[in-house]
Amino acid sequence: MSLLRIKPINTDLTSDTGLRRCLNAFDLTLLGIGCIIGAGIFVLTGIAAATKAGPAVVLSFVVSGFACAFAALAYAELAASIGGCGSAYGYAYAGLGELLAWIIGWDLILEYGVATPAVAIGWSGYMNNALTAMGLGLPDYLLHAPFGATPGIVNLPAALIILLLSILLSIGIHVSAHFNAIMVFVKLIAISIFIGVAVFYVEPTNWQPFMPFGWNGVMSGAALVFFAYIGFDAVSTAAEEAVNPRRDLPIGILASLFICTIIYIVVSGLLTGVVRYDTLNVPSPVADVMLRLGHNWAAGLVAAGAIAGLTTVMLVLYYGLTRIFLAMSRDGLLPPIFAAVHPRTKTPIRIILSCGVLMAAIAGFMPIEAVAELVNIGTLAAFVFVCAGVLILRYTRPDLQRPFQMPFGHVFAVLGIFFCLYLMFSLPWVTWLRFFIWLAIGLAIYFVYSRNHSVLAQPGGVSK
Repeated sequence: MSLLRIKPINTDLTSDTGLRRCLNAFDLTLLGIGCIIGAGIFVLTGIAAATKAGPAVVLSFVVSGFACAFAALAYAELAASIGGCGSAYGYAYAGLGELLAWIIGWDLILEYGVATPAVAIGWSGYMNNALTAMGLGLPDYLLHAPFGATPGIVNLPAALIILLLSILLSIGIHVSAHFNAIMVFVKLIAISIFIGVAVFYVEPTNWQPFMPFGWNGVMSGAALVFFAYIGFDAVSTAAEEAVNPRRDLPIGILASLFICTIIYIVVSGLLTGVVRYDTLNVPSPVADVMLRLGHNWAAGLVAAGAIAGLTTVMLVLYYGLTRIFLAMSRDGLLPPIFAAVHPRTKTPIRIILSCGVLMAAIAGFMPIEAVAELVNIGTLAAFVFVCAGVLILRYTRPDLQRPFQMPFGHVFAVLGIFFCLYLMFSLPWVTWLRFFIWLAIGLAIYFVYSRNHSVLAQPGGVSK
């Protein structure tokens, strides 16, 4: 049996897969914005400015945005031509073979499965701040994991929000999409209020020196704020629930990335223009700046926007994780028990609830520093594979219908690989070590179980 098992491409992207097709281009764009705008703008912007790049954090967002733009174009081409709910995993299966598809699928499980609890832990802090303002704050032992710098019993809000989202996702994607749309508008209103107030308080002297940490600081900042862009790739996991995937998926991926990049550049520029960059290393820099300017009402609305923003990030990341799990289970690489779709809700309830319980345990009992470090390297690795997949399929399947084509395909794909690898090498070595340990575990599972149970390994087997 060859290691290079290639999954046949299903050219009928609108076939019935058991999932409900109800998402249009607008829904998919909001899905992307819902996942992209969250911890990045409400937390990481200030940290990156204060500790990595200074006012040049604007350039950090531009560099990360370029890396994501090339990857987004690659995602758009493959999503429109190959589809499937497996995102980069499915594209790799069709272009790079089963072994590399397993590696990227295992990588995506890491990305979404770790990012969701990490965001939940951040959400817990914002929610307790809101509860404290109403006189309902929780005791510290219900806000911290047992093994963190500030030991507690359990991070109860973090665990509960994941369990609540598991119920929402189990009900159906149409309900989840409506909830996401409402939360997206709440956080966009909060960001608009910040921009509308901050623009009148800009002091150009705060932008001097512009690059206090040099170009290395800009790149370190780019590697950090890359977390802010995680999410547009989750749009591609909605391929089997999109009404017109060939047209709507590229629109959703590219529109959400473009809108969010502009917002990041504007907000980071205003933050460092209103106050000194070295004062922004605080948990909630956007709300904190409003408080310093004396606009308590704006700070409150920004905090509400942060809660809404982090909620939608968790929702979309969680959604993406379940769809990747579903695709890998259909292909036999994970146990088939997870491949079942509930006949009434049209959702993979077993996957949703299993992942929810596991991620709630991680969020409740692990400190954020232990669960957030692997997300960026996993995402960047996925982007490298997607860009490589475009190159390979251009040569191996020139006949493939491509409703959307990556402009300057070969050049942009190579640039995407270069930018993503550059950012990967800007990450600390300990992150690489943990990443390789995760991959080693994944390879062991593949050769012990997945390789032998793969649908393509069976006589005449063709995965769905």
